[in-house]
Amino acid sequence: MKKYKILFISSEVSPFAKTNILADFSYQLPLALSNLGHEVRVIIPKYKTINERKYVLREVIRLKDIKIPIGEEQKIVNVKSAFMPDSKVQIYFIGYKPYFDREGLYINEKKKKEYPDNDERFILFSRGVLETLKLLFWQPDIIHCNDRYAGLIPVYLKTLYKNEKFFRKTSTIFTIHDFRETGCFNKSTAKKTGLTDDPVFDESKTELNGEFSFLKSGISYSDFLCTNSKNYLKGIQSISDVASELSNTLKKNKDKIFSVEKGADYSNWNPENDKFINNQYNIKTIENKEENKKHLLKKAGLSFKPDTPLIGWVYSEYDSNFLEIIKDITKELKVLKIQIIIVGKFKRKLSSIFLKYKKLYSGYFSYISSDDEKSLHDVIAGCDIFMLPDIYYLNELNPYYSLKYATMPIIRKIGEFSDIITEFNQKNNTGNGLIINNYNSSEILRRLKKAAAIFGNKKIWNAIQKNCMKEEFS
Repeated sequence: MKKYKILFISSEVSPFAKTNILADFSYQLPLALSNLGHEVRVIIPKYKTINERKYVLREVIRLKDIKIPIGEEQKIVNVKSAFMPDSKVQIYFIGYKPYFDREGLYINEKKKKEYPDNDERFILFSRGVLETLKLLFWQPDIIHCNDRYAGLIPVYLKTLYKNEKFFRKTSTIFTIHDFRETGCFNKSTAKKTGLTDDPVFDESKTELNGEFSFLKSGISYSDFLCTNSKNYLKGIQSISDVASELSNTLKKNKDKIFSVEKGADYSNWNPENDKFINNQYNIKTIENKEENKKHLLKKAGLSFKPDTPLIGWVYSEYDSNFLEIIKDITKELKVLKIQIIIVGKFKRKLSSIFLKYKKLYSGYFSYISSDDEKSLHDVIAGCDIFMLPDIYYLNELNPYYSLKYATMPIIRKIGEFSDIITEFNQKNNTGNGLIINNYNSSEILRRLKKAAAIFGNKKIWNAIQKNCMKEEFS
């Protein structure tokens, strides 16, 4: 196998800076590629939250006082380096205090709004990446860019840097983890990038609904596009929201799109050695899972009913149908003999709605207002069934974890994980979950009814639990 020089670009990397699963991906993949023998380096912004002493960040003399143009102004950046934990993979941190010395990575934590100058922050980061490479005299074969805030790098390489011999043999891969985050800014952003001065620049490749889009830029100008699921890509092109407006752009670039499934980190998510759950278990001791169910029910204020399946449902703020569907199905819980626990970080208004349902449907409905890791481990280990009906689970690996913990997933047909979840067939005991064709109350109730029927037959239920645990997506 040919060995490549690979530069990995991400706006967040574990354990240095994290808001979602992108950070874990951006830690695990570079290490995996390095272990295969490739020469890999990583670059991220130097955020205020990154502990320089803990991670031993060092100054690099040749990477000091680098001039980066933002519109008519010149910004001076400094770059430090370190090693990724437990590896020899070098990581560089592009520092500019006025932009990155803030509490949140993208959001003003006090105002709960995105920083209005995020365009300038990541214009500086993108050009800083390319200027850093030149000063390092390290020429990557591949620059792997991830999500919207790395979307400008492919553009620059095809425009302002197109004649630079240094980058002549460099190709770009743009991996899209989240189509919802389009990185859209006012049209004036184009001038700040410096791209409008380049005769090769095509504004139509970056414009989305009258705004400048970092995500569309990456899609249009990269050499290759990567998504995490073929079915998810099909789904994106069929739904009617902001993401679907990229559909024509994706179709124009269909010849360069490929998909690679995500993988689960079983060192942290394995019921056999999970430090967060009360009772550990494996495929030979699945019966121990019931003790986790009792613990979770007690935590949620529900009583244990041996013949009643417990459904876990992680709330997603992007799920516009969620409240209407919950309103409809809670009325039927007692008839179906099903218990449901909703987990997530809820605003006060949503918590008051759930409290009302908890009183109305006492013994069958509850919620846990938390987004910490232990709560998610408790829910996945304690529930019998996991509801994942939203098409968007780009920042989660919950379906993988659900399978590992013998918690049958119910997912949407066009969702990202529909490539790995197959409908359970009672005739031959094959399959590992249930599929929702249409996301509405009647369809959800139909699938819950089937799930309850399967749960009622302990022999069949044990078979599906084992099917789930046998799956491997490391």
